[in-house]
Amino acid sequence: MNKKPLIFHRASILVFSLILSFGLGVSLANALNIENVTSKKGITGWLVEDNTVPVVSIQFSIGGGTTQDPEGKEGLANLMTGLFDEGAGDLDSQAFQSRLDELGAEMAFSVTRDRMRGNMKMLAEKRDEALNLLALAVQKPRFDDEAIDRIREQLVAELKASEKDPKTIAQNRLLTLIYGKHPYARRGEGTPETLATINRDDLVKAHHAMFARDNIHIGIVGPVSANEAATIIDKIFGAMPEKAELKKIEEAKLNLGGMANVNYDLPQTSLMLVYPGVKRNDPDFFAAYLMNYVLGGPGLTSRLFSEVREKRGLAYTVGSSLMLYDHSATLAVSTGTRSSEAQKSLSTIRSEVKKMADEGVSEQELDEAKSYVIGSYAVQNMGSSSDIAATLVGLQDENLPIDYIEKRRALIEAVTRDQVKAVAEKLLRPEPALLIIGPSKG
Repeated sequence: MNKKPLIFHRASILVFSLILSFGLGVSLANALNIENVTSKKGITGWLVEDNTVPVVSIQFSIGGGTTQDPEGKEGLANLMTGLFDEGAGDLDSQAFQSRLDELGAEMAFSVTRDRMRGNMKMLAEKRDEALNLLALAVQKPRFDDEAIDRIREQLVAELKASEKDPKTIAQNRLLTLIYGKHPYARRGEGTPETLATINRDDLVKAHHAMFARDNIHIGIVGPVSANEAATIIDKIFGAMPEKAELKKIEEAKLNLGGMANVNYDLPQTSLMLVYPGVKRNDPDFFAAYLMNYVLGGPGLTSRLFSEVREKRGLAYTVGSSLMLYDHSATLAVSTGTRSSEAQKSLSTIRSEVKKMADEGVSEQELDEAKSYVIGSYAVQNMGSSSDIAATLVGLQDENLPIDYIEKRRALIEAVTRDQVKAVAEKLLRPEPALLIIGPSKG
């Protein structure tokens, strides 16, 4: 399961229409043949050689993310992601972006709490020239003062625009409530004050600390052989330092049971209940994943959707999701409801959560959940060459084996009702952290 970013990403993307029309990727009818490639510099990456379309997609992740931002300089990693296409090597911002546009290539960077991500998509005939640009961006970003000031101004403007946004305020309060002094509680996008303290030396130091050969996961998809992939990997990443210099991040201790209330006079009240989750490497992961699907997962058949929306008409949307990070795991239930119905919605959600903890799932619910989770994987993760490359990287980020996709079905089918009930009781018994945005009473 790919972890998905919650906040703080800014991607600079140049789109060429031919690439979009070719981005269909590997045929879903065929099983993926994933090769583990090791370059001459000892860097490993995963490759899916696909000759059906003339497009190459490369994705990579760098361990670290916003948790590596020094205290008082929150927003550093986020600012960095906006600067990789703002000049590199001997190309200033205008020259770099003009060249990228000429090649019709897409390039983007983003950051989450735990890692920085980069990707590039290009026509195969322009591969070498496009990858030369990516290599420059990764190895030799200029971090020119003019570009730093311009991107910082954009970020500060966005932050100031959101300062009075109830959801932004609530999110920050909830993170502080749940994570306390852990780095996950800090604002990864920074603040106007912290962004103002960041200079070029800070960016150079952070780049050197994170961008290292032992701190990268790579996925390549397209008409590329294993030997070519090894050469590509060294071209882009071979000149980086051998070892990263990351500060250690401790496991987060969740502070649940409290409440964050942002009391705004709004016609709609947003509710979120945060429970413990399970880490991706936990033996109970798939039991929790299937339980969550039945409780409030995607689609129109979950218990929460049925009880909160269909039967009572209390909300338009309601659902639950597992939130997975390197040092934390939670399960969040959220909805938006009329302010006059907030307490009734909250009571209904709590009732369904308690029912799940008490009774678990039925055999039919479990079978339907398994069918959906197995069948939807290809659609969600292999719809294009970029999706496949991102999946390859995600599997490596989660420390899953190269044959995971082949084994996944059997792992899901092996989950029993007893296992689901046990994990439901473990996760849903504790009192959750509660977030209320808007009037809590009508």
